[in-house]
Amino acid sequence: MLKKLTVAAFAGVSMLVAAYAQAQERGGVVNVATIGELTTLDPMTATGDLLGMVTQHFFETLYTFDKNWNVAPLLAEALPEVSADGKVHTIKLRQGITFHDGSAMTSEDVVASLKRWLAVASRGKLVAANLEKLEAVDDYTIELTLKQPFAPLAVLLAFNNSAAVVLPSEKIAETLSEYVGTGPYMIKERKPDQYLQLVRFDGYKAREGEPDGFGGARKQYLDEIRFVPVPDANTRVEGAIAGQYDYADLLPAEAFDRLNGQAKTEPLVLKSFGWPMFIMNNKEGMMTTVGMRKAVQAALNAEDMLAAAFGKPEFYTVDGALYPEGYQWRTDAGVDAYNIGDPEKAKALATEAGYDGKPIRILTSRQYEFHYKMAQVAAEYLKMAGFAVQLDVVDWATLVQRRAEPALWDIFITHSPFLPDPALIAPLPASYPGWWASEEKEKLLVALNTEMDAQKRVAIWSDLQKLIYDEAPFYKVGDFSALSAKSPRLQGFTPSAWPFFWNAHLGK
Repeated sequence: MLKKLTVAAFAGVSMLVAAYAQAQERGGVVNVATIGELTTLDPMTATGDLLGMVTQHFFETLYTFDKNWNVAPLLAEALPEVSADGKVHTIKLRQGITFHDGSAMTSEDVVASLKRWLAVASRGKLVAANLEKLEAVDDYTIELTLKQPFAPLAVLLAFNNSAAVVLPSEKIAETLSEYVGTGPYMIKERKPDQYLQLVRFDGYKAREGEPDGFGGARKQYLDEIRFVPVPDANTRVEGAIAGQYDYADLLPAEAFDRLNGQAKTEPLVLKSFGWPMFIMNNKEGMMTTVGMRKAVQAALNAEDMLAAAFGKPEFYTVDGALYPEGYQWRTDAGVDAYNIGDPEKAKALATEAGYDGKPIRILTSRQYEFHYKMAQVAAEYLKMAGFAVQLDVVDWATLVQRRAEPALWDIFITHSPFLPDPALIAPLPASYPGWWASEEKEKLLVALNTEMDAQKRVAIWSDLQKLIYDEAPFYKVGDFSALSAKSPRLQGFTPSAWPFFWNAHLGK
C-alpha cells in the first residue's frame, strides 16, 4: 500500500531494534523538542499531528498500525469479526488492562468512550451517521451495528488524532478535566509553555511479541519523557546540537548540513513524509465561491513554494496527486489544475467571481517554518494576480484556535502525512475547518466509505480527487520529506510520521 521508502522508515530499523534488545536497560529521561504548545490534551476533540504524537503515549485506541500500515489490534484482542453483510462488527477486548487510576478496563469503558468519540470527534462523526447500535455484549466484547457497510471503520478506530481513545467511563465528560488512559506512560506534571512530563506507568500491560510499527509490544525502557514546546525552529536545531534535546521534531531542511557530523545529535530524514496544503474557507467570506477558490488555485506556483520552503530538491517533489507513486490510491485525476502559476488567468477568474479588492487573509505560523515560507511565496503570486493579501502570522496554538472561527481567516496552511486510507484525510469531512460541504463530495465520500471492494474504492477515490481540483476546497502544494534530529544515545528509536518513544532506550 505504501511507498517503499516510507515502509523502510519502519522496516529498516526493525533489525536495529532486535540487535539492541539484549542491551536495553530501564532508566533515563528523554527531552523531546516539539514545534509548540498544545491547546488541548484531548485527542478526540481536535486533530493535528502534534496532538496525536504526544497523546499516543498515554492514551490508546482499540487498534493501531503495524510497520506496513496495516491495521493491528492494540486494546482489542484481535481485528473485528465482521458479519457476512458487513454491518455487524464484533470486537473482543484484551483482559487485564488497567487505567492509570488503577481501575480495570471493561466494555463499559469502551462503549462510553466510543459514544463520546461519535459525538465530538470529526472522524467519529463519519461513523455516527451510519451507526445503528453500539452495545456491550459482555464485559470484554462490544458490538457495532451499522446501517450499511463501512470500509474504513477499523482504520478510523486506529487513527491517533480525532482519536477513539479509551477512557474510564467515570472520567468521561464533555470537557475532560483528567487525562487518564491505558498507555505505557502517564502524565505527572504539565507546565504550559515549559514541558509536559510523562512517567512510566508501572501497571501497563504490553502486548506479547516484538514491536511492529505502532503495534506489537510497547516496551517501557525510559523513566520519563518530557515534551518541551520550542516554537522557534532554529532554537530546536541549536538545542539538539548542544545536546539539550534528545529529539527535535520537524526542522528546516537547510539545517541538514549543520546537523551532519555533530557529536551530540544527528539528522534524521523521513522520506515522502507528507504534503502541505492551503485550506480555503468554504463557510464564510470571499472563498465561499468556487470561482474565487479556482482563481487562487490558478495563481499559485507550487514549485516555487516548495523550493522556498525546503531548499534542497531532495527534500520535495512537485506532484499534484494526493498520493505519491507506490500507493494503491495514486491517481492523476484532476491534476491539470495543479501548479498553474498564471497571474493573468487568476485575475480573470477573480474578476468573473466578483472579487472586490478586500485582502485575502492567510493564517500561518513560523513554528512550522516551511508553512511560513510557502505563505510568503503564495502572497507574492496572489499579489501579481491583483489580490490584496494580509499575512497573519501567529503561533501554532493560536492558529489552531483561530481556524475554528470562520470569520477570522480565508486560507490557513497545514500539512499531513500520507495516510493509509483517504477516509482519514482531514479536510474531507464537512466538520473540519474549511467546512467543505459539497453535495457531490458527500455523495462520493459516502460511496467511498460504504464500498467494500478495494478496486472500486480506488475508482471512487479517483473521482473524488478530480472533484477536489474542480471545486478547489484546498490546495495541495506537493510532497516533502521531513527532517528531525536525534541524539546518538537515543537507541531503538523508530522514525515515523508520529514519533513515539516507547521501545526506545538510552545507550551509554
